[in-house]
Amino acid sequence: MGQMVSLKAKDGHKLGAYVATPKDKPKGGLVIIQEIFGVNHHIKSVCDRYAALGYAAVAPALFDRVQPDVSLGYEPKDIEQGRAIRMKLSLDNMLDDTQAAIDHAKQFGKVAVIGYCLGGSLAFLAATRLSGVAATVGYYGGMIVQHLEEKPKVPVILHFGETDQSIPMADVEKIKKAQPGVPIYVYAAGHGFSCDERGAYNAAAAKLALDRTTAFLKQHVG
Repeated sequence: MGQMVSLKAKDGHKLGAYVATPKDKPKGGLVIIQEIFGVNHHIKSVCDRYAALGYAAVAPALFDRVQPDVSLGYEPKDIEQGRAIRMKLSLDNMLDDTQAAIDHAKQFGKVAVIGYCLGGSLAFLAATRLSGVAATVGYYGGMIVQHLEEKPKVPVILHFGETDQSIPMADVEKIKKAQPGVPIYVYAAGHGFSCDERGAYNAAAAKLALDRTTAFLKQHVG
């Protein structure tokens, strides 16, 4: 089990973050970026699982700028509430808060950013815009297609579901064409396939994506 800590972004904003650390010396640090549901039970469990694999995981509460301690479920009302909070945040604000988490994670070694949904897009942008990052992993990031002109400064891998109703395969093909150096994996699954608390969870796809992610982390973080 991890604990909540306080981080400070460059503009002075203070935000919470869930931090889970392994029993032994960390192999490196991970920044786990939330979906639109806040740093909820699932995101905390993702951090705990990576800690069990030997990494120190930091999940910044990106929604704290609008509403502290957001932790939503996956029902339609939660989706509506999460989207409403998200619309009140600028991309720059979220990247500033991600940078604060990266800076905190540096104490554990090399740092990778792993994001899901909203976080998947931010993970890609962390590779193009932020500092102190060794590698990034994006799961079904819908905004990536809007930033195709940006070139990653560090290794990146991306995961998508071929039946994702919010990210058409045409967008994934655009990303492949614009980012030929980025490995892009497509699974027979929908949006949110890696989250075992969502109806879209696909165990086979989630395992394969995790296997690829952990191999990637071993190569670039430790």
